[in-house]
Amino acid sequence: MSSSMNTPELPLASWARRLAPSAMQDMLQNITKPGVFSLALGLPAAELFPTEGMGQAAVRVLSEQGGALQYSATLQPLREHVVAMMAKRGVRCTPQQVFLTTGAQQGMNLLVRLMLEPGQSVMLEDRVYSGFQQVLEPYQAKRLPVRRDARTGIDLDAVESMLKAGERPAFLYTMSDGHNPLGTGLAMEARERLVKLARDYKMPIIEDDAYGFLQYEDTVLPPLRALDDQWVFYVGSFSKILAPALRVGWVVVPEQMVFRLATVKESSDIDTATFTQRIVLSFLDSGKLEGHLSRLRQEYRLRRDALLKALETHMPKGATWTKPTSGMFVWVELPEGADTTALLPRALETEKVAYLPGQAFSVAGGRSAAHCMRLNFSNCEPAKIEEAVARLGRVLAARG
Repeated sequence: MSSSMNTPELPLASWARRLAPSAMQDMLQNITKPGVFSLALGLPAAELFPTEGMGQAAVRVLSEQGGALQYSATLQPLREHVVAMMAKRGVRCTPQQVFLTTGAQQGMNLLVRLMLEPGQSVMLEDRVYSGFQQVLEPYQAKRLPVRRDARTGIDLDAVESMLKAGERPAFLYTMSDGHNPLGTGLAMEARERLVKLARDYKMPIIEDDAYGFLQYEDTVLPPLRALDDQWVFYVGSFSKILAPALRVGWVVVPEQMVFRLATVKESSDIDTATFTQRIVLSFLDSGKLEGHLSRLRQEYRLRRDALLKALETHMPKGATWTKPTSGMFVWVELPEGADTTALLPRALETEKVAYLPGQAFSVAGGRSAAHCMRLNFSNCEPAKIEEAVARLGRVLAARG
């Protein structure tokens, strides 16, 4: 019988030895348990996937394109569709500036690989998408956290102060719309000032716009990329607007950067996602995207409103939360002293309700968001949202 005492240590790199399962990986195990009401993961609604249109697209690809399953270059017509989509977000670009990726996560990974030297500094918000922090791990980057307030946005005075003091990060990572985890966006004046700082100090910005096409109000602001085409590197994705399993995304970058991205990507996956790229292209050629997006926005708006109403009913005195105009998340702040990580096992065991603790989104394990939680509204129908928040309210009430 083998024993862990006799198991030799794996010959891993130092950064890999420090790895632990992410909060997302742990939560996937919990939400699959019978009867759990989940407000945790950022899953799109499976019942809203355009399955019929995707099925028809797949049939067309397999029946009409003999080389669809073979190695191939990425698709120029799909890049042209992305250019048209970007124009609707207020961004002018050319197909030569669009690079197709295996999802937004790979887009971010490739950009980081190209721009970040080991040990170099990176500027990012103090409450940030946890998957981006995972991208940084192999580089042992010095993190320069900047306050991102759920209501006022990124602390631009702090950004400018660090830059004036001589900090020269490899880049700043941010989300200007549908922020994950905060669910909020940046005001127009903040967007303009941030881009000006990037230009003045020659600091690239990686703009993650995974949720930019999920807007719920009449006023829609342009992404940072619309304000600068040299210092803002845009990351987009079909995961939240079509289906995550397709693993198709894109980046918009200066044209001279594309061949470098292609070289780095080839070392990762040899462009093996071109079959799903063809399916996406066929679906877009059918002209069904706008109708599908309209349906998504209408349904997710209803779910957002159901969550906000339920929070008004069931949250304890002193709790506050964001009111997102885009994306899939609401950020809840409980009174100081609450510990949402410690409360989670009780929520799962006694009420069978799941959420993600705020600490999962803190830079380098900080505790500033220990009293916070992120709630997802896209993956539950309104009646289930009401029940989930009622259960969560009972957990918080029992905390005393």
